Amino acid sequence: QVQVVESGGGLVQAGGSQRLSCAASGSIFSINVMGWYRQAPGKQRELVATITSGRSTKYADSVKGRFTISRDIARNTAYLQMNSLKPEDTAVYYCNAEGRSSIWPRPSFSSWGQGTQVMVSS
Repeated sequence: QVQVVESGGGLVQAGGSQRLSCAASGSIFSINVMGWYRQAPGKQRELVATITSGRSTKYADSVKGRFTISRDIARNTAYLQMNSLKPEDTAVYYCNAEGRSSIWPRPSFSSWGQGTQVMVSS
């Protein structure tokens, strides 16, 4: 089993910054991709940013230039630095980790955290 825990959400004013953290733990052999997703009220969950084990990154157009995803591979941790926040960034932010279990035969896994609320006031 792999557990994913997000932290760092809260209330911030428009134009401000916030940093989210995501820690994966448990039976982990390797993590290929860690990603941040978000879901606003009444909307579907959408991709925000992903980062691979080779540190290749991908961003949603709506956050390019404002958000930065990074990763500490040794600690199975990912971060999302959010700058110039807008009210439309308000959502529950979820972290996902995809990789291989340390338990033989090392099946793949995709684990989600419980989410952390980010609220941006205008």
